[in-house]
Amino acid sequence: MTNRLTALLWNFENNGGDNRPKRIRAHKRLASLNPHLVLRQEMPAADLSGKATMYDLETILGLRGWLGAKSCTALFAHPAYFQPVREFPPLASGPATPAPSWELPPTALAMRYTPAGPDATPLVLGSYHLDYSSSGQRLTEAQWLSRLADKRWTTPEGQTVRMPCLLGGDNNSYPVPGTPGDPPLPVLEQIQDRRHRLHRSYVGPDGKRRMDDRPDEALRTAGLEDVARYRAATYGERTAVTRTVSGCATHGPDARIDRYYATSDIAEVVISVDVIEVHEKESDHHIVRAVLDGDGLSDVLNLGQSRHMLPTTS
Repeated sequence: MTNRLTALLWNFENNGGDNRPKRIRAHKRLASLNPHLVLRQEMPAADLSGKATMYDLETILGLRGWLGAKSCTALFAHPAYFQPVREFPPLASGPATPAPSWELPPTALAMRYTPAGPDATPLVLGSYHLDYSSSGQRLTEAQWLSRLADKRWTTPEGQTVRMPCLLGGDNNSYPVPGTPGDPPLPVLEQIQDRRHRLHRSYVGPDGKRRMDDRPDEALRTAGLEDVARYRAATYGERTAVTRTVSGCATHGPDARIDRYYATSDIAEVVISVDVIEVHEKESDHHIVRAVLDGDGLSDVLNLGQSRHMLPTTS
């Protein structure tokens, strides 16, 4: 393996607010990790003054950035490795179809991985942030998000294929239990803030309120792998399922809220997932790092086309 790619996923609280030194310090920390991709959530006001904050962050990170609708999410990519070929507006289903209503719209693009060559299938990349207060809205958004794993591309030979996909975001909900090392689901009654009990739970068919793991179940039903879960289950890498938010009195115990999801071919070329803890004075979420085998990614995008081939009439 000669080529490694680093992706960083971080919900940096309120983008530092009005505290520019804090924001600069946070992004210098990201830059010190030499990322090729950065998936950010909570970007309020990054569109003001001609997107001055976005350009500021691009300079610090040394990456090109895309800011999503309503300044909720952003995606940054290394221009020597990733070339955009298509953007996916989150508020439009099609020219004649009503647009879905995202509370916090994602940022998603099809990117060409340039080391794979000009004829390789592009890769769909996305940064997302599911709704904070409504479990019903979260489930709907997760179902919409699954459509990013169904985006099509026409190869130079005229074949229609599905593009591989890597997504990362704040799910505001929990992974389905069952992975050794995963933080256990909170006990509803032990969450002190009654509003937060509502926000993080739903009423099941038996009429009882349950902790919300439905977005995770929906995305994995759609064929996307929880990449950290995949590393833990396949390779025994328990550090992959470390907490991404620390416990507190109001929100409950440690939890793995921030997660990467990928089509299985991309999950197979992820070689590690770990969590870089951040002091609570900096942000309420930790940084999640995924390292990919770049040569393996090239193979997927070049040799894996037959796996994704679809009828041209699809």
